Amino acid sequence: MRGKAVRAVRALSEGIVFHDDHVPGRHGSIPVRRYVADGPSAGTLVWLHGGGFSAGGLDQHESHAVGAALARNGIEVVAVDYRRVPRWNPFRDPPPGRLPGIRFPVPLDDVVDAFDAVSSGRGPVLLGGASAGACLTAAAALRMHAEEHAMPAGLVLVYGTFHAALPPLPEELRSRVRGRHGLVQFRPHVVRRMNHNYAGSDEAMALPFAFPGGHDLPPLPPTFMVDADRDTLRASGGAFARELSAAGTRVDHHVVPEATHGFLDRPHRPYFGMGITVISRWITSAARGGDEPGEPLSA
Repeated sequence: MRGKAVRAVRALSEGIVFHDDHVPGRHGSIPVRRYVADGPSAGTLVWLHGGGFSAGGLDQHESHAVGAALARNGIEVVAVDYRRVPRWNPFRDPPPGRLPGIRFPVPLDDVVDAFDAVSSGRGPVLLGGASAGACLTAAAALRMHAEEHAMPAGLVLVYGTFHAALPPLPEELRSRVRGRHGLVQFRPHVVRRMNHNYAGSDEAMALPFAFPGGHDLPPLPPTFMVDADRDTLRASGGAFARELSAAGTRVDHHVVPEATHGFLDRPHRPYFGMGITVISRWITSAARGGDEPGEPLSA
């Protein structure tokens, strides 16, 4: 499978112009990778990879393959290598007290600073991410609103974790993650440990800028949410979509059928192409200020 993924990335990258760069941040320079749109630009997206807040990088398929694929569809992409927290143990609770090292809000600071640097003096720029990157995207938009920053033109949130604790799974979702599909799922205790490792303390876990889900929200920019059909984190995505909608945010919510968590990290699988297609269409419309009907809001 690894060979197939590498070949898929090579094909996506062929003919695409990209280069590594840095932008300034309050904690020091932030590495980014810029992807030039193939043909006329249909919009600009600042993109954040996932990895449980502690892993990943610009060479990760969820970063590089996504950047190349979107650029191939006419979208300029700036992928951000935000600072990551230390690795965590999914089988063990963290020790009590404040955890040492890089923790919240340092990765979030990097995202806000990178977006400010990229969007300065430009036309509409969108912000998006996958998994932990989706949480950082939503939290950054919330903080930009509170601090009266220039806001993204739209948000793209892909199979994210938005709540400090995983919300209860609706019965429909339970039916999609049973049997063999349940072997690789995010269990509630795993989500709690991952999120605590990022936040660094119980107190930080409760802050809306760490995990926006479950808090009072202001209206945020138009938001496209993409979830995986067979993914327990869809419980957080569905709940957050409803919370955003209740706050007055325009939310388009798409579920990729049969897909599992992390499908944008597997460019050799058909779900990758399905995700890129719907994301590209939505970004192109949002960047034009279009008002095309979105996907129906789903649980």
